[in-house]
Amino acid sequence: MTLEKSQLNELHWLMEMLHNIDVGLVVLDKNFTVQIFNGFMENHSGLLPREVKGKLIFDLFDEIPQDWFIRKAESVFLLKNKAFTIWEQRPYLFKFDSYRPVTGSADFMYQNTTFIPLISSTGEVSHLCLLVYDVTENAVHKQSLKKANEALAVLSQTDGLTQLFNRTHWESCLAAEYKRWGRSHHASSLVMIDIDHFKKVNDSYGHTVGDVVIRHISSLIRQHVRETDICGRYGGEEFTILLSDTPLKSAYVFAERLRKEVAGSIVTYNDISINYTVSIGIAEVDESMQSHESWVKCADEALYCSKETGRNKVTLHQTKISPKAS
Repeated sequence: MTLEKSQLNELHWLMEMLHNIDVGLVVLDKNFTVQIFNGFMENHSGLLPREVKGKLIFDLFDEIPQDWFIRKAESVFLLKNKAFTIWEQRPYLFKFDSYRPVTGSADFMYQNTTFIPLISSTGEVSHLCLLVYDVTENAVHKQSLKKANEALAVLSQTDGLTQLFNRTHWESCLAAEYKRWGRSHHASSLVMIDIDHFKKVNDSYGHTVGDVVIRHISSLIRQHVRETDICGRYGGEEFTILLSDTPLKSAYVFAERLRKEVAGSIVTYNDISINYTVSIGIAEVDESMQSHESWVKCADEALYCSKETGRNKVTLHQTKISPKAS
């Protein structure tokens, strides 16, 4: 075999390999017209190499952002260095359908792309090679893992029965709010709620009905609070609501509205109908409270006063700060 024939065979094998590799390969000239278009690109675009050769890449694939692509390519031509795009920054360069059964949840092929300068014998970059990698499987897996971690984070903060925040998360929010008050001294109020005679409900109808009552009050709380409020389950039948940027009088209006709606509601379970009430205590944070625990204690004392003086009522914590002399 002559040297020339051997070189032709090697070139043929090289071209055959590039055509059949499981990576997209596109070669563009400086005018961004297609010179080489391999089998991967043909299979996913439905376009034959002879159909795309010599045509402008932007006319063939209008999903490519032209201004961005030209800036990216010009840096490669000028600096003679590779450039990259990853799916987290730009999901795809070519909008191909995703056919992988494992990643059937993806509507399109996620891609990483490498821009490679092709240097001529004169030392100038004459062409640009695009390598397009299908990373759909990795992208979908990473997105699924992210969603699972987010869901796990929510579960770790949530009380299973009520779907309100659990005590650990709620108390950390209260501690953060107390620190924020220390810097800004804005008005914020803490509301504590306890279901009246809840033990009688459990003793008379069973814990299943008791859980129905707990879910009912939780639902009413969610309906009444703002998005910025933090509400949680503090104990068995005790609940807390942190009303940020809310003075005591406004918190009282909120609590009274909630109390009246609870008292006017009827909870039904099968053939059982229950009317129940709640007692509420409110404390606005002030300088007499040395910690967020002190804040909780003040609201709890107001709640205890409501229960001791007849239940089904709202009691306000009276500040211990002496009025300043005028």
